[in-house]
Amino acid sequence: MTTRQYILFAIPSLIWGSTWYAIKFQLGTVDPLLSVAYRFLAAGILLILFCLVTGRKMKFTLREHLMMLLLGLCLFGMNYWFVYEVETTLTSGIVAVIFSLIIFFNIFFNAVLLKGKIKPDVIVAAVLGVGGTALLFKNELVKFQGGNGNWIIFLLCFGGLTFASLGNIISAYKQKKNVPVLQANAYGMLYGGLAMFAMVLLLGKPLRFDASLNYSVSLLYLSIFGSIVAFSTYLKLLGEIGPDRSIYVALITPAIALLISTFFEGYRWDVFAALGILLLFSGNILALRFKTKKTVT
Repeated sequence: MTTRQYILFAIPSLIWGSTWYAIKFQLGTVDPLLSVAYRFLAAGILLILFCLVTGRKMKFTLREHLMMLLLGLCLFGMNYWFVYEVETTLTSGIVAVIFSLIIFFNIFFNAVLLKGKIKPDVIVAAVLGVGGTALLFKNELVKFQGGNGNWIIFLLCFGGLTFASLGNIISAYKQKKNVPVLQANAYGMLYGGLAMFAMVLLLGKPLRFDASLNYSVSLLYLSIFGSIVAFSTYLKLLGEIGPDRSIYVALITPAIALLISTFFEGYRWDVFAALGILLLFSGNILALRFKTKKTVT
């Protein structure tokens, strides 16, 4: 990869490594579905304003808007609703291990829907990454006790993985059709936020806002950095190196989250966590070590 592509990889990895904690402040008084709506409505409006101020093209065909709607529903709506719901029940570590499986979803959908090749090095990197993530959160996995109610949670996880992966594929497809990333994200986030707000009304969930500092600041952080900045850089990278390799961002973020926790929460490392980090970064090197192809613009 080029230096620029490594920067595109690093930015969302570092940001999403911190959003695991920010999301926790979104859970409580406000229903998770409404929190997702707030997050992406704010992100969509802010990004649209940015695009208008900077003079970017904002007129698109109906077909292109439908693709942006699908992008919004998958990547900025249903996916995050399911994640927020799951995090009210499971620990962040368990969620990280489950959602690390998205790399296999991307490999599958990239091959089936975009006719991409299944590359042996990417498969090996994926196995190393998922294995490393599992070792990082070994203690939480050992303590986890299954139950009948957890089947619903795992179905939500599967749904979240599917929607997130399809969102990745839609973004890769629209970039091949020369739809700019920023504008597509702006409309997609707005559509996703509106769709989630409509579901709040349809499901009769209470409309409320938590004016506490923790909720408000975390919402602002998630909207600007966790959504606008992170997704703009990540999806640009996805268009350049493909959804099978770029998704390794999702595997590296839990490791970054633990590194942050070491300094701010006193996380103590053990031999399994250290081995997990080694596997993760080994897979990372393998997944991203390839000859740069012509950039998709």
